Amino acid sequence: MLNNDWPTGVGRIVLPEVDSTLTHAARIAPELAGPTWILALRQTAGRARRGRAWSDPIGNFAATLVMHPTGGPDRAALRSFIASLALFDAIVAVTGRSAGLTLKWPNDVLLNGRKLAGILLESAGDGALSIGIGVNLLNVPDAVEAGALPPVSLLNETGTNVTPEEFLDQLAPAFARYETQFATYGFTPIRTAWLSRAARLGEVITARSGTSEHTGTFETLDETGALILRTSQGQQVITAGDVFF
Repeated sequence: MLNNDWPTGVGRIVLPEVDSTLTHAARIAPELAGPTWILALRQTAGRARRGRAWSDPIGNFAATLVMHPTGGPDRAALRSFIASLALFDAIVAVTGRSAGLTLKWPNDVLLNGRKLAGILLESAGDGALSIGIGVNLLNVPDAVEAGALPPVSLLNETGTNVTPEEFLDQLAPAFARYETQFATYGFTPIRTAWLSRAARLGEVITARSGTSEHTGTFETLDETGALILRTSQGQQVITAGDVFF
């Protein structure tokens, strides 16, 4: 049953088990009449960025939003910032607090400096965009990639016990609100809102992309969502990669 705040025209599919919500999204995207959330209560083959596995213990949140956005790939990629803001709002809604909650470029949500949630965007074919989202609601993954921030769960850090379906009830309306703002006013207000919640803004960070590495002060995002660093070699524009503190 949909809650009263569920966005109009947005579908909802809840699966007891699936290999990956992103994989399932690619399978069914051509059949969907409109934007649709696919929620799995258990994933057996979840994945993260750059082909990495996503550990998904029972009770955590694993969902994908499938949509057919207008505009090219660069505009579609800005949905990672919309998803980050929607996650921030959903977490505040279920916990009643924002303390310790920050957004890490390009697509993570941190709580008390540790990783709580991740986002992965993929093309689902036929012009579809899939936005995969994982949140450690109850449990912390066993395996952590070397050099990555340690994970944290919402339950352990805040005492909040929320089900994946309850979390989706907050996330979907939040995403719809930011998507409407994006469609109406463009990326500028999204960028401003994201920066106000950004982790380590104004501090020294390291950005790695492929074989290149840049360390400098995190100054801002540009209008394409690229990370702007002030380094000893001057300003560096980072369009893709990972950030390390």
